Amino acid sequence: MIWNKEAECMSSEEKKEIQLNRLKEIVKRAYENVPYYKKRFDEMNLKPEDIQKLEDIEKLPFTTKTDLREAYPFGMFAVADEEIIEVHTSSGTTGKPTVSGYTQKDIDIWSEVMARALSMAGAGKKDKIQNCYGYGLFTGGLGVHYGTQKVGATVIPISAGNTNRQIEIIQDFNTNIITCTPSYALYLAEVLEKQGVDIDKLGLKAGVFGAEMWTEEMRNEIEKRLGIDALNIYGLTEIIGPGVAQECMQKNGLHIFEDHFYPEIIDPKTQETLGEGEKGELVLTTLTREGMPIIRFRTKDITALRREVCDCGRTLVRMDRITGRTDDMMKIRGVIVFPSQIERALLKIEGMEPQYQIIVTRPEYLDELEVQVEASPALFSDEVKHVEEVKRMIEKQIHSEIGLRVNVTLVEPESLPRSEGKAIRVIDKRNFE
Repeated sequence: MIWNKEAECMSSEEKKEIQLNRLKEIVKRAYENVPYYKKRFDEMNLKPEDIQKLEDIEKLPFTTKTDLREAYPFGMFAVADEEIIEVHTSSGTTGKPTVSGYTQKDIDIWSEVMARALSMAGAGKKDKIQNCYGYGLFTGGLGVHYGTQKVGATVIPISAGNTNRQIEIIQDFNTNIITCTPSYALYLAEVLEKQGVDIDKLGLKAGVFGAEMWTEEMRNEIEKRLGIDALNIYGLTEIIGPGVAQECMQKNGLHIFEDHFYPEIIDPKTQETLGEGEKGELVLTTLTREGMPIIRFRTKDITALRREVCDCGRTLVRMDRITGRTDDMMKIRGVIVFPSQIERALLKIEGMEPQYQIIVTRPEYLDELEVQVEASPALFSDEVKHVEEVKRMIEKQIHSEIGLRVNVTLVEPESLPRSEGKAIRVIDKRNFE
């Protein structure tokens, strides 16, 4: 189902023309209305009229999360206060949060891109969408809410938490599409199984999952246990919120709505622009944001771009599933490790629960990696010999995936924390020793 065929299936030439016109406009708006950008441009002896072709975007300065934090709270806004009708913020877990401001036009754009995203999951006017993302300053809840209303479906604004109530609503309201983090979707599946609910009798057909990294193996697990199509959504508070990109039913990468967001891939170390299919850091420029234009935002997310036309008919560029972040990347004894690699290794083992936590320590001079994995109830009550065999098998699988030997600890079922939001996968204790 394609929500906006004109925008999602346009020719390459038409798309480039729209992008260039919008890039020129947004650069001019940023220079004339945001002191941060005027200062940066002037320092580089750069003027808006220097942008004459799409490739000229490489002349523009990058914007980082630090830049946005230093402008806290409203220093990046390009309009008068009375034109801002809504604000959101990032979590602020590593310092001051970043603030995102929206005009009415920005809310309309957000509704549009989220309508496209939900349509890729099969949402239509007859569907009920249970929105389990948190409402409030976090962008997830309201982004889905606006998109659902734009599509004309029924939104169930239940927000995060209260799992038993979530399940009751899924059953009583005959929910068709669910939106939440992938780790919470697995937890819902776990509770449904405990309650003995027959998933075949539920109305669920699809899930739109984001706000954290997840693997193909986790998708397979969610689809098997909930009986749905599990689709990936991507977005950032700094750019607009969810709705920057969305996976279609082909499940072969996320379509970026590039008439509104211009994507680049750079080498995170050299900042050199990389070509199609090359893996690097995703950089995004808003092409239509009115209240808060953002130029070349370094997302820290690792992915690649692919431009061949998708079998769904959309001509929008696709980004690969995020495989890591430049800031959650762990360097263990000189080897780069991402949590997603550990997850992939675990889910390759038949019957293994995808509940885990990574503990990084440095007891003396070398880093140590411990992976705590929940054992199934049957395994935990099994004989010691069998438990040791499973432990060794997991260690071997992880070693094969990341090239490092790790210590695996099998812990009791349901002993690791469950999250209604983003799962906390890594605890790095090296800084405290």
